[in-house]
Amino acid sequence: MSLSLIGIIFVQGYWIKSTVDDKEEQFSYNAKQVLIRVSNEIQNQELEEYYIRFIDADTTNSKLEESKITEYTYTSEDKLRNQTLFHTESILEEDYKVASGFLQSNRDSIPFTKLVNKKVTNIVSKKELDGGGSINAEQQISKMVRMDEVEKDILRATIAEETNKLPLHDRVTEEEIEKLLKKELDNRDLDTDFEYGVYSNSIATNLHSDDFSLDHPATYAVPLFVDESGTSNYQLLVNFPGKKKVVLSSVVLMAALSIIFTLIIVIAYSSALTQLIKQRQISQIKTDFINNMTHEFKTPIATINLALDAIKNPKIIQDSDKVGRYLQMIRDENKRMHAQVENVLRISKLEKNELDLKKERLLLHEIVDEAISHISLIVEDRGGYVQTHFGALRSSILANHDHFTNVVVNILDNAVKYSNEVPKIDIYTENVKNYIVLKIRDQGAGMSKTVQKKIFEKFYREHTGDIHNVKGHGLGLAYAKRIVDDHHGEISVESEKTKGSTFIIKLPLIS
Repeated sequence: MSLSLIGIIFVQGYWIKSTVDDKEEQFSYNAKQVLIRVSNEIQNQELEEYYIRFIDADTTNSKLEESKITEYTYTSEDKLRNQTLFHTESILEEDYKVASGFLQSNRDSIPFTKLVNKKVTNIVSKKELDGGGSINAEQQISKMVRMDEVEKDILRATIAEETNKLPLHDRVTEEEIEKLLKKELDNRDLDTDFEYGVYSNSIATNLHSDDFSLDHPATYAVPLFVDESGTSNYQLLVNFPGKKKVVLSSVVLMAALSIIFTLIIVIAYSSALTQLIKQRQISQIKTDFINNMTHEFKTPIATINLALDAIKNPKIIQDSDKVGRYLQMIRDENKRMHAQVENVLRISKLEKNELDLKKERLLLHEIVDEAISHISLIVEDRGGYVQTHFGALRSSILANHDHFTNVVVNILDNAVKYSNEVPKIDIYTENVKNYIVLKIRDQGAGMSKTVQKKIFEKFYREHTGDIHNVKGHGLGLAYAKRIVDDHHGEISVESEKTKGSTFIIKLPLIS
C-alpha cells in the first residue's frame, strides 16, 4: 500500500509537471506569434503611411499611375549566341527629378543602375525577332510587364530606402508598440503584463518601457523592419512578468483537486495505519493487563487457600489464636482483591460518565494529611519519611472528598512502590494567582521521557521484561487524571531516570 501510494503521488507530480511544461510551450508559441504579428503590423503601418503620400487628395488614382512610374524597356544583343536580351526597368521619375529622355540616354550609368527596382530579363532568339517566330518583340515585352507587382515592389523598395535613413523614433512610437502588443495579446487570450524594448544590433534604443530588463527569464525577441534580403538592424524584445501566473492559472484547478484527493488518500491511509498500530498496542496492553490481574489475584487466592487448609487441620482449629490470625489473613486478602476490582469498575464508570462526583468545599491541606495517614505505616516500616511543606496560604477547593483523597493516595503509593531504596517523599503547596499547586516529589526510580508521555494512559505500565517486582495494573494514574480533569484541574509529571519524579496538580481556588 505504501509503494502504491508513493507511485500515485509520483504519477500525479509527473502529470502536473508535464502539464505545466506544455502550457509553458504553448505560452511561448503564442508569445512568439504575437511578436511576429506586431512586427508585421509595424512594418505594414509604415508602408501604408508612406503610401498615402503618393495618393492625390483630389483623385483616387495613384500618382504612380500618372506617369510617376516609367516602364523602361531596352534590348541588348549577344552576337556570339545569336540572341537578343530584353530588359524592363521601372523607376519613379519624381523621386529622382529626371526626365525619361535623360534616362533613355543614361540607362547604363551608375545612378540608373541604383534605381533599378525590378528586372525582368528574357532571352529571345534573333530568328524570332526577324519575324521567323510566332512571337514578336512587342508581344514579348507586353507579356513580361505586370504593373501591379511592379508598383508594389517599387513602392516597397523606395520606402525601405527612404525610411532606413530615418531615426527609429520617427518610424515607430512607444504608444504604437504598446497598442499593438495589447491588441495581439487580447486576440490570443493572453491576460498578462508585458515590458518591451527595441535594440539596434544589441544596443538599447530610447524605445522601451520603464521596467524593461534583459535579465528576465521570459524574454522573447523578433526583428523589426526586415528588408527584402531578410536582414534587420532592429530587434523588438518583450518580457512577460506574468508568464508564470498565466501558465499556473490554467492548471491550478486540476492540480489543486489532484493534490486534495491525494492528500485525502494519504490521510485515510495514515489514519488506517495508525488505527492498526493503536489496535495492536491496545491488544498488547489488554494482554499485559490480564497477566497483571492474574498475578495480582493469584497471590491472595493462594494465601486464602493455604489459610483455609490450615484451619481444616484439627490441630490448628483447636488453637483460637491461630484461627483468628488465619481468618484475618483471609479477610485482608479478600479486601485487597475487592479493592482491585473496585479500581477497574471505577475506571469503567468514569469512561461512561456514570460516576457521580458530589463536590463540596474542602481544604486541600487536610486531604493531603488524610492521604498520608493511609501510607504512613508502610513508609515507616521501610524506614522512610513523608514531609509536608505547605507554602500555600489559601487551600480551599471544590472537590469530592473520597475520590480526591484516592488521587493523592495513588500518587503517594506509586512513590513508595517505585522507591528502590528508602522512600523519601516531600509534599509542597503554593498559591499561583487563583490556583493552588500541589507537588509530590519522590527520590525513586524516575522515568524516561517516553514513559512520561504515556503514564496517564489506561492500563499502561512501564515495560520491565519478565520482572514483576512492582504490583499494579496501570489504572491508578489514569484514574487520577480523570478525577483531576473533572475537578477542572491539571496534572503533569516531571521526572528523570534514577533521580525521582515530581507529580504536579493544579486546582482552582474558591473564595
